[in-house]
Amino acid sequence: MNLLNSDHFWQFACTLYAKPGQQTTLLALQNQQGKNVNLCLLLLYLDSLNLSVNAEQLSELIHTISEFDNQALQPLRAARSYLKTNQNTISDYATIRAELLSAELKLEKQQQHMLIETVNEFELVEYAEPNNIELYVEV
Repeated sequence: MNLLNSDHFWQFACTLYAKPGQQTTLLALQNQQGKNVNLCLLLLYLDSLNLSVNAEQLSELIHTISEFDNQALQPLRAARSYLKTNQNTISDYATIRAELLSAELKLEKQQQHMLIETVNEFELVEYAEPNNIELYVEV
């Protein structure tokens, strides 16, 4: 199998995320079920390539990103949320928000790169109709 490319994945993710309803669905999975949006996007990307992961591989993907998610992305999101709630008391809020969003996107891209590096170590199974996201949502 050819190795997957993190830039192709990023483009896929950006295109999918921009489609009507996708952002709402993915953020609901994140906020209500504690799922990782980048992992959801990867699983949908693999579906689009007719590639399937198994439960052990999914567990390894979760493990690969969990520390980065806990130590980098979640605190940044929490800070952004706090600032939004208190924006009336924060001078230059718009500039700070824009810079935090930029940093968050860079971290999201890094996390996607980590996922691609990990998945490229797997032996993936070609499957006509994979449903990787269902495997993850059920975990």
